[in-house]
Amino acid sequence: MTHRPARDAKTSAHGLAAPGPTADAAPVPADPAPQDPGTAAPAEPVLSVRDLSVRFRMRGGRDIAAVSDASFDLRPGECLALVGESGCGKSVLASALLGLLPRNATTAGQALAGGIDLLAADERTLARTVRGRRVGLVPQSPSAHLTPVRTVRSQLRETVRELTGARKTALRQATEAAAERAAFPADHLDRYPHQLSGGLAQRAATALALVGDAPLLLADEPTTGLDRDLVDRTVDELRRHADAGHALLMITHDLAAAERIADRVAVMYAGRVVELTDARAFFGTPGPRHPYARGLLDALPERAFAPIPGMPPELGDLPEGCAFAARCARTTSACGTLPALDAGTACHHPHEEAPRA
Repeated sequence: MTHRPARDAKTSAHGLAAPGPTADAAPVPADPAPQDPGTAAPAEPVLSVRDLSVRFRMRGGRDIAAVSDASFDLRPGECLALVGESGCGKSVLASALLGLLPRNATTAGQALAGGIDLLAADERTLARTVRGRRVGLVPQSPSAHLTPVRTVRSQLRETVRELTGARKTALRQATEAAAERAAFPADHLDRYPHQLSGGLAQRAATALALVGDAPLLLADEPTTGLDRDLVDRTVDELRRHADAGHALLMITHDLAAAERIADRVAVMYAGRVVELTDARAFFGTPGPRHPYARGLLDALPERAFAPIPGMPPELGDLPEGCAFAARCARTTSACGTLPALDAGTACHHPHEEAPRA
């Protein structure tokens, strides 16, 4: 497997100039898209990820395995929710797809979007062809992606002009329409990022990401800082983006938001995808098959409200076998071997039946 150093990101995730720098398991087969019997073959994936791995080289030569051998497809009109505890590698995966990793990161594998391998593309290709045009991003930390010395209107207007070609009166109207699409209030358009609350900054970043109607949208915690009504409005707008024939990868801690709009769910633990399944089966019956994934749902207040015992392992000191074994009630000696993702679950002892009431 060829390892490639990360590129420096000199442009924003929207494809425009930024004021400064931004911050070996067996191959997993492609996951099939849900398909009714007798229907035509599924559309070609908007994004096809194979064996994506990210390593960070720390001082002293220590390596951090942030993402390991992630594989999945994402097709037009589909929303995949990527969930898991903080620090499991979800946001690192998104940053790798856009070339926004720091200098001490190396990537391996392949991520094809529109015929371009996002992991191998140079910075010029990413800035001029990918970011904002093929792939849009709702960032996890919007204030870090908004230019601090320019108003929201100025940044939104520039993005609209560059990605749509609108000019003069049409540009002003399109700018205001873009703000409304993300529920960003018109009377705040002439404010600077430091004058915005966290929720307003999130909505500004969402508005910027939606402008180009990119075939693929990466939404990294898009509901951070929003109240429940705005959460629903935001995820519904993201769902409309997918329903228009685009693909959506939503990274979130908000399982209620994921249940509202996702077609499929991918669960990450300690840098690996441990479950990849249909959203209706995940949130309903039979429920998650991986013990960790089931634990995530059981920890919700509206469910069992039972926290998962223990703590996740350090990514720089992962065990040779299943990383969840130390926290799992189903652990046996078999768990000393790393489980492959088989039939959508990476577990030696997956749940086979629906949980009892």
